[in-house]
Amino acid sequence: MEGTTLLIPWATPEMADLRELFADLRQEVADLRQQVGGLQRENLELRQQAGYWKSQHFRATQRLKELEQEVEHLRGQNRKLQDQLFGRKSEKATRQDRSNDLDDPHELTTKRSRGQQRGKRGPQRRDYAHLPAQEDWVALPPDQCQCPRCGAPLALGGGSEDSEVIEIDVKAYRRVVRRRRYRRTCNCTDSPLTVTAPPAPKLIPKGRYGVSVWVEILLAKYGNYQPTERLLSYWSQCGLELPLGTVTGGLQALEPLFTPLAEAIGQRNQQAVFTQADETRWLVYGLGVSHEGGWWWLWVFVGPDTVFYVLDPRRSHDVPQKHYADPLRRILMVDRYSAYKAMDPVKEGTIVLAFCWAHVRRDFVRVGKGWPELTEWALIWLRSIRSLYRLQRQRWQERDHPAVYQEADAELRRTITNMQARATQELADPKLRTPCRKTLLSLQEHWTGLTRFVDDLRIPLDNNASERQARGPAMGRKNYFGSGALWSGRLAAMLFSLFATLRLGKLNPRLWLTWYLQSCAEAGGKAPADIEPFLPWNLSAEQRHSLAATLPSPTQAPAECLNSS
Repeated sequence: MEGTTLLIPWATPEMADLRELFADLRQEVADLRQQVGGLQRENLELRQQAGYWKSQHFRATQRLKELEQEVEHLRGQNRKLQDQLFGRKSEKATRQDRSNDLDDPHELTTKRSRGQQRGKRGPQRRDYAHLPAQEDWVALPPDQCQCPRCGAPLALGGGSEDSEVIEIDVKAYRRVVRRRRYRRTCNCTDSPLTVTAPPAPKLIPKGRYGVSVWVEILLAKYGNYQPTERLLSYWSQCGLELPLGTVTGGLQALEPLFTPLAEAIGQRNQQAVFTQADETRWLVYGLGVSHEGGWWWLWVFVGPDTVFYVLDPRRSHDVPQKHYADPLRRILMVDRYSAYKAMDPVKEGTIVLAFCWAHVRRDFVRVGKGWPELTEWALIWLRSIRSLYRLQRQRWQERDHPAVYQEADAELRRTITNMQARATQELADPKLRTPCRKTLLSLQEHWTGLTRFVDDLRIPLDNNASERQARGPAMGRKNYFGSGALWSGRLAAMLFSLFATLRLGKLNPRLWLTWYLQSCAEAGGKAPADIEPFLPWNLSAEQRHSLAATLPSPTQAPAECLNSS
């Protein structure tokens, strides 16, 4: 084989074409590999973008759900605020008022018919035998005093057929005081020739209007919360024209007469071991009032036998802290206003706060009304709160029967424990709606103060007593827009305290006020030197009976009360 020459196949024309074809194929494979690499990179980028947009879509979906929940929450807040703005403001509810109630679809409610209920005993007729009687004889006309058949005259028989009609006679009159003069019959030179009887005592020196006029004005304005202008308009229809300026000046002159009474009521109220507190707005405007807008606050403190009002431009904790400045340990029933929690005696433990279940109940009612999908949740809690009121009422009624009391007490404690466990369990749920969570967090925050009534039967479940005492001045604020001067505001607070304390002691404010003002008139238009006999808690049993709210005489205090001063 040596010396043999090999021919290369590519040298042939056919193989040259294959060679070109192979080179083209290699180039095409390289191009395809390059395209595949590009496509892989593009696919990776697209997959990354798809993952990004999927995550963005997920976030958008979550955000949409959050916004939908926020919109629903804001709608509920709007419904709640609309109810607060346009709903019934008064704490005194009627059967038709559902502003502070939530309808339970599981309870069968039938509309109660008006008037006397079938099967119920009717009310007894009121006895007006204590009113003075004025006889009014009714006789037949002369042409009828004969027999209708024969015309024989009728003879007056014995007895009469009697009936009663209650009437009211409102009239003003002039009491002309005639002071008798006496002439000396002796020859003494050191004594005057004539002696005149002493002048009649006047409440306001040189004043023209008697005690009864000022009693009616004070009762109408501060006892019945009636505007003075409306009272004077009514009197003008009865023939008495009284200038408004005279009334204003007279009220300012009477203010010092009630200052010692208000101080005594305040000191008595501060000694109470258990008390309630609340506050409401009050307008004070006029010259010398520098507080912004004239918005002041009327604080009310309710004790066992006193009600004391404090007028102050502040709504801070300084007002109740100043009122309870003494170190006496006490229980204070309040709402959840933060000013009470900021008091120094509360932080030191001298004052123990008990919170109101009525305000907690309103929280659940607002959730049920603001968010209809949460109505069933709110109703469950409202039924539990209703059970607390029922069991507490049963405990109070059966406090003298140990067996029944212990049974109600055990059930009440089980209800309290179940409510606390339910609140803890629901708060642990991350899906709990925001309105529910806020309500339960507030419930847990105030739980200790809300459950103090369990171990102390003296503590009620709510501070409705203090809110009822604030309702009257709130009506006065709407009727005559507060007070036009500082002295007028002070007088309003003092008389609110006086009348509320008298009503709490079941005393007739008209009789007591007549007694006191007549004593002031006899003292020369000043407050008596010793006011202790006039204080409601110092009255004897006889005085309390004669000054009771149902005393027969509506116009003057009994003689034994006037003489006791």
